[in-house]
Amino acid sequence: MSARELVVLGTASQVPTRHRNHNGYLLRWDGEGILFDPGEGTQRQMLRAGVAVHDLNRICVTHFHGDHSLGLAGVIQRINLDKVPHEITAHYPRSGQRFFDRLRYATAYRETVALTEAPVDTDGPLARTPGYTLEARKLSHPVEAYGYRLVEPDGRRMLPGRLAAHGIKGPDVGRIQREGTLGGVPLEEVSEVRRGQRFAFVMDTRLCDGVYALAEGCDMLVIESTFLDEDEALAVDFGHLTAGQAARVARDAGVRHLVLTHFSQRYADPEEFERQARAAGYEGELTVARDLQRVALPKRR
Repeated sequence: MSARELVVLGTASQVPTRHRNHNGYLLRWDGEGILFDPGEGTQRQMLRAGVAVHDLNRICVTHFHGDHSLGLAGVIQRINLDKVPHEITAHYPRSGQRFFDRLRYATAYRETVALTEAPVDTDGPLARTPGYTLEARKLSHPVEAYGYRLVEPDGRRMLPGRLAAHGIKGPDVGRIQREGTLGGVPLEEVSEVRRGQRFAFVMDTRLCDGVYALAEGCDMLVIESTFLDEDEALAVDFGHLTAGQAARVARDAGVRHLVLTHFSQRYADPEEFERQARAAGYEGELTVARDLQRVALPKRR
C-alpha cells in the first residue's frame, strides 16, 4: 500500500446516484489520515473501502452544504464509539460554526474523545507538523468555502558519488546531515534539494485567486468538475467549475496528477470529463474519480 494515497469514498455532487455516493475523500499521508468533506453515507463508504476512524487525524470541511458535511454526524459518533486514542482535529469555516455544532451533537451519544475544533476564517497556514504544513485559501461559492493544501518541507537527497569523492561514508553520512558540515565539506556539496510533495483539495467554487494559489506546483490536485464545458453558464451561476476550467487550472499551475470529481447527476458518460480535460491542454496524469478508488501520489521526480 502506498504511504501517500487518496482513497475516494464518494464522488457525487448535490445528490447521490446509484453509482456515486456523496463526497468523501481520505488522504493517507505517511502515518496520518486526513478526511475531506464527509458527505452523507461516508461512514459506510469507509467500511467498504477498508478505512477505520482510527486512521483519522484531521477532518477538513470546505463548506456546509449537505453533500460535503452531512456525514460528519456519523463519523464523529463513530470516533467516540470506537474510542480513538489520539487527537483528531476538525477544520471548517468559522462562519459555519452553528452547522458544525448541530452535526456534532445531532443525536444523543456518549462523548469519549476530545475532538479539537480549529475553525478557519482567513487564508494561510492552519497547522504545522514534521511531515507537512496544512494551508487554507478562500474560494468563491454561494456560502463561505475554503480549499486546503498540504506542503511537505523540502529535504535533501544525498549524492553517493559526491560522498565517495570526499571519503564520507558510514556514520559520517548521518553526521553531515545533522551538523551541516564535516571536515570542511558543506552538506550542499554532497547533496541536492529534494522538493517536498504538495497536495491540494479544491471543492465547490468558481474560478478565483484561491483556486490558483492552492493548485500551484501540486503533485496531486483533487478538484471539482461539476459541469461539462457546454454548461459553463450554469457553473458560474451555481459557483462551480467545468472539466475544461479545472484542467486549465492544473495545466497552468504545473500539476502532475489531476483528479476530477464532484460530478453532476445530469451526465451519464464520465469519460466525457476526461475528453474535455485533455482538450483543454492538460497533459499530466489524469483520473476521473470513481467511488472506492485508490490513487497513489506521483513518485518523486
